[in-house]
Amino acid sequence: MIIKLQQFVLAFLLAVLIPACSSIGLSNPFGTNSSELSRNPKDATEYVCDGDKHFYVRMLNNGSDAWLIYPDHEVNLPKSSDDSRRYASGLIALVVNGDATTLNDGEKIAYVNCKPQLKK
Repeated sequence: MIIKLQQFVLAFLLAVLIPACSSIGLSNPFGTNSSELSRNPKDATEYVCDGDKHFYVRMLNNGSDAWLIYPDHEVNLPKSSDDSRRYASGLIALVVNGDATTLNDGEKIAYVNCKPQLKK
């Protein structure tokens, strides 16, 4: 008698739950209905430099800070008091000069002839 009751309860639960699964809105992550998300950080300008190097900059605080966005980390660069186009913090220096913008990150990285890219 107990086994028949358990079978009945199991059959009842399956009958109730299986149709409920079809009403759950699961989307196929590999389907073509989804659009690709932008890889560009929001409100940032991409700079493309010699040697196909690139980085992103987001200006903050009415231009008094440049938020430098690398692929693996981000750095705030305050505007230098001696040059209105230069933003620096420690060894990192960004000079925003139109199509001749430069970025130096110590001795490791030197980005030259960096051009701001138009947003699409």
